[in-house]
Amino acid sequence: MEKRNNKEEVPFAHYAALWREMDPAEASVRCQVPFDAQQQVFRLTMLGEEYVLAWPEFSVRTGAGETAKISVAAQILMMRFLLAPGFAATTGRFLSFRETPWGDTYIQPFTGRCLKRAAFTFGTRLAAFSAAMQSLGASEVKHGDAGWQAEFLPGLFMQLFVWEGDEEFPPNAQILYSDNFPAVFTAEDLVVCADVLIDIVKAAMTKPQQA
Repeated sequence: MEKRNNKEEVPFAHYAALWREMDPAEASVRCQVPFDAQQQVFRLTMLGEEYVLAWPEFSVRTGAGETAKISVAAQILMMRFLLAPGFAATTGRFLSFRETPWGDTYIQPFTGRCLKRAAFTFGTRLAAFSAAMQSLGASEVKHGDAGWQAEFLPGLFMQLFVWEGDEEFPPNAQILYSDNFPAVFTAEDLVVCADVLIDIVKAAMTKPQQA
């Protein structure tokens, strides 16, 4: 069993307790995520990959039934998504991190932990970045030198733009969120969402791409 540090273990236990008390049928309707009452599982897609979430005792498997190799942070976001009472459809508008509630408070860690990391992880490998985004089911958007829109969780979309560096300027990046994100996640959570997105895209870049 994966050893969790206290920073992850405490919130995981907290949300796992709330998960046990959740009404799965109500959550299924509210978030438009299928729930199999016979098997007691949700089938939820994160960045193009289907996961099977057990209820009432939380666990995660892949759609093929294997143990899911996904971070504790991502698992917590899955629980948070299905527990959030305010989930609603997006209007199609996207927000910068600074435009989200309390975004100004967390803009410094977001910039260093997410934007700079994305820029230097993807800005020198645009072709591999684009291939990885495409493998995750993302759609191309006309922003940056490479721009993609991905469905992070059902109905929640993120856009990631990257500008390639050159002799004069370092690589740059921008991350936008569909306008329904703040109904589900706090500004601090949005930093984690970006972290998880970068981790998954980076991992996808190491996988062989189909011709």
